[in-house]
Amino acid sequence: QVQLVESGGGLVQAGGSLRLSCAASGTITSINTMGWYRQAAGKQQELVASITRAGSTNYADSVKGRFTISRDNAKKTVYLQMNSLKPEDTAVYYCSADCVSGVVRYDYWGQGTQVTVSS
Repeated sequence: QVQLVESGGGLVQAGGSLRLSCAASGTITSINTMGWYRQAAGKQQELVASITRAGSTNYADSVKGRFTISRDNAKKTVYLQMNSLKPEDTAVYYCSADCVSGVVRYDYWGQGTQVTVSS
């Protein structure tokens, strides 16, 4: 079984910064793409950023230049550095990981962490 545990959410004023972490544990052979998604109240879930095992990144237009995704393959951990936060960044943030466990490949999700940006 694979688990993703997120940390680092909280309340911050507009213009501030937060760093989210997501650590994978369990029987993991390899991890392909890892990513961060968010869902604001009353809105659909959206991709925030993703990163391949080799380090190629992809960002939503709304966060380009403000957020940075990174990963530590040895620690099986993905990070999201969020700078210049805006009230519209308020959402529950979820990490995901495309994991291979033995012969099974599956997308796993964390439980979510709340990020609230006050104006």
